[in-house]
Amino acid sequence: MTSTSTRCTGPDPGTDLDETLGALSDLVRAGKIRYAGSSTFAPSAIVQAQWTAERRQRERFVCEQPPYSLLSRGVEADVLPTCEAYRMGVLAWSPLAGGWLSGRWRRGAPDLSSHRTRTMPFRQTSAHYDLTVPGNQAKLDAATELARIAGEAGLTLIQLALAFVTTHPAVSAAIIGPRTAEHLHSQLSAADIVLEPAVLDRVDRVVAPGTDLNPDDAGYNAAVLSDPARRRAAAR
Repeated sequence: MTSTSTRCTGPDPGTDLDETLGALSDLVRAGKIRYAGSSTFAPSAIVQAQWTAERRQRERFVCEQPPYSLLSRGVEADVLPTCEAYRMGVLAWSPLAGGWLSGRWRRGAPDLSSHRTRTMPFRQTSAHYDLTVPGNQAKLDAATELARIAGEAGLTLIQLALAFVTTHPAVSAAIIGPRTAEHLHSQLSAADIVLEPAVLDRVDRVVAPGTDLNPDDAGYNAAVLSDPARRRAAAR
């Protein structure tokens, strides 16, 4: 199968965005790719990319691929509205929050280990799965309560999680990553589910709109904040 899209995983602070768009535009015009999209861009970067494409006659990003789940709702505040404003598609990644919404992670579960926690590098595992991290404790509590809400609505937690993501009007599709046929069937069953407003209201009371329970799950961090030299340049 020929790929019909390509993407950039976050803007490179060391490369001018116009240069990136220029290279992708060359690929589109050469027929190598059909469209280009961005991934894990901050709202300001999404806007900058759209303006640069218009002013420099570049091919624009037609979609954004942000992290979005019941436990990581930060993109609801700015990213999703910005994508709607520029008529961009949204392909949500990690709709099951890296396995937190698979149904295994809940209070009282006998074993919270998983294939993902065993195979991910320690740094990532520590940030996203270490239960000594307060944000992960909050995720565990939320996943436990969300599982109860799903059960009372006659759904599995997986069905609730995927249906929630695709319910947002800005979201075009959720990216799933099943490893087995059983996983695939459990996720495909969410395709036709329409969540009642009462269920969505209960979800909002567990995880407030626009909230990332663990800030490390936001997917992007401003480069200027991680580089002391850039933060303090004005003081020199």
